[in-house]
Amino acid sequence: MTALTGRQRDEFDRAHIWHPYASISRPNPVYKVESAQGVYLTLADGRSLIDGMSSWWAAIHGYGHPVLNAAAAAQLEKMSHVMFGGLTHDPAIELCSRLVELTPGPLTKVFLSDSGSVSVEVAIKMALQYQQAKGRPDKNRLLTVRSGYHGDTLGAMAVCDPIKGMHARFRGLLARHLFADPPTPCFGEEWEEGHIQGFKDLLRANHGRVAAVILEPVVQGAGGMRFYHPRYLERVRELTREYETLLILDEIATGFGRTGSMFACHRAKVSPDIMCLGKALTGGYLSLAATLTTDEVGRTIGSEGSGELRHGPTFMGNPLACAVASASIDLLLSGPWQERVERIQGRLGQGLAPCRGLTGVKDVRVLGAIGVVELEEPVDLETMQAKFVEAGVWLRPFGRLVYTMPPYIITDEELERVTGAMVKVIEGQAKG
Repeated sequence: MTALTGRQRDEFDRAHIWHPYASISRPNPVYKVESAQGVYLTLADGRSLIDGMSSWWAAIHGYGHPVLNAAAAAQLEKMSHVMFGGLTHDPAIELCSRLVELTPGPLTKVFLSDSGSVSVEVAIKMALQYQQAKGRPDKNRLLTVRSGYHGDTLGAMAVCDPIKGMHARFRGLLARHLFADPPTPCFGEEWEEGHIQGFKDLLRANHGRVAAVILEPVVQGAGGMRFYHPRYLERVRELTREYETLLILDEIATGFGRTGSMFACHRAKVSPDIMCLGKALTGGYLSLAATLTTDEVGRTIGSEGSGELRHGPTFMGNPLACAVASASIDLLLSGPWQERVERIQGRLGQGLAPCRGLTGVKDVRVLGAIGVVELEEPVDLETMQAKFVEAGVWLRPFGRLVYTMPPYIITDEELERVTGAMVKVIEGQAKG
């Protein structure tokens, strides 16, 4: 086949390649990346952008890190992939050992998959098979909260916000679950027992058909970037135990230090029955996810029929991804990650503070390495995206939210450029 020229590649992209959350008939502008190093993306036209998104929150060590590059190269010399059915290998064993050691104590069983959405699908299957094995087949629904997001596959979509979420058009196809109001109060506000009452009433009335509760701990991500009180999570854990309901915590966005603790559930001193991991697991190098559960859940599922968990992705336990993931975890633990995230939190708080007084700004909130400016009205993505690129930063607003989740290696000066661009662009929009 004849190689495409630069212009032909751009035309082919616009005509044939479907980008995420975009129209194929009316595609939004895309910016071609030539290379990435550290916290910088170099575009094909030579412009350099500070990545304030960590490539959708995954590249916590930045790009081209020599430790992760070396891990990938070393594993490529051995094997890039081998099926996991009937076979095993050291990269998977090493990674799972690290995950069991790093996550809350009761989580001792690890199922590897290839994306965060799939890890949620696996968690849902675990919960349903567990309740069936317990002789409780009527417990076949999930309970969650509004403003949540858990992925784009069918099972995961069904536990995303059913009204304001991005999957409303699939409502007739999705399983019907139970939704409590979004968790309150906000992180840092005063806790009162009344904040859990709605959730408590819903679980009490429906516990006979609820297999599991699924939540994003403390931080709701793509459903609204909301931060809520850790005590809410503590009370949910107590109630799920009371009503023989499993607790699934989706740490795909919050895991590996993003909120200032290794996992967000640590802020509430809560251990789930099932935990989902993804995104930063490989430091943004390769797609990989994990679903962890307890001895009791694994043993119960294994006691029924053939005992098998009904899932098995083709690329499950990919050796290359596992090797890089282990290297990423070791790299994180070997450095002062907590101090870095704390520093980022402080700088985000200072840098975004001027937004509080701007017209059209509803709220400004910061937790760990997450900074959010919530607007009164939805953003014009194409226009705002272009202004950020002009300012030399890469951010991807959505809905009414302009936010940053930068790599942990970002410097104060680089972070100041990101927050400065956010203030400038939002201020310019307010002036209209």
